[in-house]
Amino acid sequence: MRTRIAYPSLAGIALALLLSSSCQNTATKNVGNPSTNDSIDQSQMNEDSLLTNIQQQTFQYFWEGAEPTSGLARERIHMDGVYPENDRNVVTIGGSGFGLMGMIVAMERGFITAEQGIQKLNHMMDYLAKIERFRGAWAHWYNGELGTAKPFSDKDNGGDIVETAFLAQGLITIREYLKDKSDAAKVVSQKADKLWKEIDWNHYTNGKNVLYWHWSPKFNFQQNHPIKGYDECLITYVLAASSPTHPISPRVYHEGWARSGGIKSNAKKYDIPLVLKHNAKEGEVGPLFWEHYSYLGLSPKGLKDQYADYWEATSNHVKINLAYAGQNPKGYKGYGPDKGWGWTASYSIKGYDAHHPDNDPGVISPTAALSSIPYTPHESIRFAQYLNGKLRDKVWGKYGYYDAYSETANWFPQRYLAIDQGPIIVMIENYRTGKIWDLFMQAPEIQQGLKKLGFTSPYLK
Repeated sequence: MRTRIAYPSLAGIALALLLSSSCQNTATKNVGNPSTNDSIDQSQMNEDSLLTNIQQQTFQYFWEGAEPTSGLARERIHMDGVYPENDRNVVTIGGSGFGLMGMIVAMERGFITAEQGIQKLNHMMDYLAKIERFRGAWAHWYNGELGTAKPFSDKDNGGDIVETAFLAQGLITIREYLKDKSDAAKVVSQKADKLWKEIDWNHYTNGKNVLYWHWSPKFNFQQNHPIKGYDECLITYVLAASSPTHPISPRVYHEGWARSGGIKSNAKKYDIPLVLKHNAKEGEVGPLFWEHYSYLGLSPKGLKDQYADYWEATSNHVKINLAYAGQNPKGYKGYGPDKGWGWTASYSIKGYDAHHPDNDPGVISPTAALSSIPYTPHESIRFAQYLNGKLRDKVWGKYGYYDAYSETANWFPQRYLAIDQGPIIVMIENYRTGKIWDLFMQAPEIQQGLKKLGFTSPYLK
């Protein structure tokens, strides 16, 4: 399994953190953001106001903070302006997919007008249509100003079908949201539909009963990374099976992702069933983004197939994190199910790391608990209240909560990552109204694709 432990350059980030150490523990005011207050005072807010404030401020990452040439989401934003890898304007395809769904939230809640949203979405669709693609799939990263693919690693300089799936999840949701609105909205809806239907999912099987993460015109399938469950990639198989133009057969899902039934697990952690076999070391669980990325549009509520009840699997993974926070075996400062909790892939004290209960240097990633709010609403809201009452401006800035922090190490870097900010907006909305789940799950192709793979769901008609 490819984890996100290698996502940014570890050496580059470590250097950046060193260079900016003098300013890491200072508070950042929300200068230049007309839609939010200059300082936060959320500790006394009611739940509704608190969640709206978090969504609105976090959305600014994808609005004010977007890469200007493309309109897409920057891979990272460092408030100190230090970018050792010279990647300030590198855009992320997966993070941009999350941002598309965030745009719906922003229009629905009045953070921006419908006209503003449609204009920007139209620009984004045109950019996505003209940049280099790889059998319809996009690369992991692009140089925003140039529109050229930026290699993720030596042999990963072409299509990334998982990042493409995260984008396609957003494209379908945008299409469904805009298809019955104004003439200008319908144009954007049609562009999103065209982009989604051009993805050649079947090509990424390499003629076998499994999807492969990467394909490059230069290296072909040499990266040789078959996508097998369980991790963040379920949405890739659902979309591949749902495609009306280049679909995979059900055997690819059952033999590839589900490992011919080997994906099922009877294991427990903290006496909580895993349900599915995590792509992790024996006795360990993965980072919590596994329960966010695929489920921004794909609703796990009542979702079942022959391998799992997905609401049980996702919720239990989060509950394992809560149990770990309660035990706090290393005695880290600020830990607890009603304090700081939640471990996922994020910036870390030594660069970037895929945190989980068995890989925890005392770093908490706010996206882990906040994006888990549909599964653990009380504990996720208590976490936000703890941050606002205890840490305040140490963890909150121009684009919402910073990516990670450590009370134990007194480490509060003022840095953001798109893939961590996007799920916060969307999953809070799914908890509040179910809007993004409703839009994605109503798509005719998704309805057919889920049935084709043997899923049942209350959303299926």
